[in-house]
Amino acid sequence: MIPVTATIITFNEESNIRDCLESVKWCPHIVVVDSGSTDRTVEIAREYTDRVIVTDWPGHVQQKNRAVDLAPTDWILSLDADERVTPEARAEAEKVLEAEPIEAGFSFRRKTRYLGRWILHGGWYPDRKVRLFDRRRARWGGINPHDHVHADGPTVALDGDLLHYTYRDMEHHLRTIDFFTDIAAREKDVRGDRRPLLGMLTRPPSRFFRMYILKRGYRDGFAGFVIAGLGAIYVFLKYAKLWERRDLRARGLDPDGAPRNRRGPEWAPPRKAPVATGEEE
Repeated sequence: MIPVTATIITFNEESNIRDCLESVKWCPHIVVVDSGSTDRTVEIAREYTDRVIVTDWPGHVQQKNRAVDLAPTDWILSLDADERVTPEARAEAEKVLEAEPIEAGFSFRRKTRYLGRWILHGGWYPDRKVRLFDRRRARWGGINPHDHVHADGPTVALDGDLLHYTYRDMEHHLRTIDFFTDIAAREKDVRGDRRPLLGMLTRPPSRFFRMYILKRGYRDGFAGFVIAGLGAIYVFLKYAKLWERRDLRARGLDPDGAPRNRRGPEWAPPRKAPVATGEEE
């Protein structure tokens, strides 16, 4: 089998990292890049690999590429700390690596656990992600916080699932939305998006309709309704914060100045992007 390195970025993932590493310990090499965890994440990671690097946090895309660059092999299996490789996905990965693939990468379906159940509609499944790739022809790209693999060559869809244990509860989900809409609004501001009011008026209901009706979120019961509603809230807050940044600048204030937030001392910003439901819009 062509040797492969599992790469994982972490920040305060004590509750997740062991299960993640257990699911990839079949890989010949594992690289963990941590951005200053204050819990036992690094200690646990060092039980599985001596390639644990503690460094700064440059952003999602940059950190994932940093982990890729530190790998001793060209083939990469890149995961988030709250993801698990199922036995079926492992078998498929090993099979394609044994065949010396000519493809640039391979994608897996990702199945997310949320509100005590597996979410199978609303855009949350199959939520296909390229996770196995040849770094000579593929890199992490996208606009923070929404990262994805850019491949210079064909990618092939595999049938195995990755299991995704996302937000612990609704409070965790809301905090993550708050944090990532800050980043998304800043990125839109930098890119010169000048229509925050239009975005607030039109994008949230469109998001809800697409997730709940077109992508059949209603089939996940009340959880599907909640997910579609929070998806709409995400979009509204992103454009509202873009408007806030423009308003602050118009009044001669720095939108990236001293924080004016409500977060208590227990708040630790997440180091992973939210579940992909089209938040990149």
